[in-house]
Amino acid sequence: MAAEGRPLLTSPARDLHPGAWWLWALGLAAAASFTLNPFVLAVVAAVVSVVVVARRGDAPWALSYRFYVYFALAVVVLRVLYRIVLGGGAVEGETVLLHLPEIPLPDVARGIQLLGDVTAVSLLGALYDGMRLAAIILCVGAANSLANPRRLLAAVPPAFYEVGTAVVVSLSVFPQLAESVQRVRRARRLRGDASRGVRSLRRVVVPVLEDALERSMTLAAGMDARGYGRTGGATPAQRLVTGGLMLGGLGALCVGAYAYLDGTAPRVLAGPVLVVGVLLAAAALRSAGRRVRRTRYRPDRWRPAEVLTALCGVVVGVGVDRAFDLDPYVVVPDLGSWPTVSLPVLLVVLVGVLPAFLTPPPATDVAGPTGRDTTDDPTDHDEGEVPRARAA
Repeated sequence: MAAEGRPLLTSPARDLHPGAWWLWALGLAAAASFTLNPFVLAVVAAVVSVVVVARRGDAPWALSYRFYVYFALAVVVLRVLYRIVLGGGAVEGETVLLHLPEIPLPDVARGIQLLGDVTAVSLLGALYDGMRLAAIILCVGAANSLANPRRLLAAVPPAFYEVGTAVVVSLSVFPQLAESVQRVRRARRLRGDASRGVRSLRRVVVPVLEDALERSMTLAAGMDARGYGRTGGATPAQRLVTGGLMLGGLGALCVGAYAYLDGTAPRVLAGPVLVVGVLLAAAALRSAGRRVRRTRYRPDRWRPAEVLTALCGVVVGVGVDRAFDLDPYVVVPDLGSWPTVSLPVLLVVLVGVLPAFLTPPPATDVAGPTGRDTTDDPTDHDEGEVPRARAA
């Protein structure tokens, strides 16, 4: 049941918390990074695409997913071409698909082979690697298309406010450029300019760059008007406590992560030390957040739909990771044989598609309370936390 007392399927249209979408996408990206099975990677890409089509809104950042698809396809092609150009050379007993002349290189480039025979094993390895990277790119693109960057910045802890602003601005650049390209192309078609290809590139690049500069100036003015960069005071003792907690948390996280990855290390150094590190780091962030002065009103709440979305991503990531212990050849197939896939692995990955059906549909109105479109300014905090006005 949703927070309003209705089932999730009949909840009113609203945008989910951006943190939920990012946790969901990172879980699927982690699952893609754990496997080289092309069937599992294809299912991950399909799950991500289905959720994006079902739950993206009509805001500018939501229209950029297809550009991530083009980028992912280009990555696969480039990875295969790179393998052909620099990964030639056949091993005895392997099937040779392409007989290319090997170009001799000087001794300073020893260890690098240019062209040569291309085997089926090397080509499949390049294809699987490219598919894995493409699936991760699609997961990031899905999060960028589903999560509102303004609300994402409002949800960032105070200690990460400066870093969060830089990250949100950088993440919003690509969707804004994509929206600028679409707007320029639409204006050209209305003027009767039907030129395409390389010839039309010169007429598109200049207006897009001009629009990007105008957006940058608007963003800078908005940040200055909101008092961005103003910090609160902290005593030397508070700074010392914050630094001690941060160093202790980072040290515990490093030790716990090493013990988790090293199977020979004592298990007491894995889980318990990781938990201690997380607690110390959280305390350090809370202490460091005191120096950032922000007021909070209308905070973003986590509801059952957000919890379900985040849990789906966590289940997919952990499930694929655990599947390697049960059947490693399903998660990382042998390049010399046809890859296989098991039903439990597919079911675990398909858990990631549940947010497309069990979460509320997105809100289609992107206008702010004053009726103006505020989606282009990542520092606009009408729905979360805002910095206090700068003192005169």
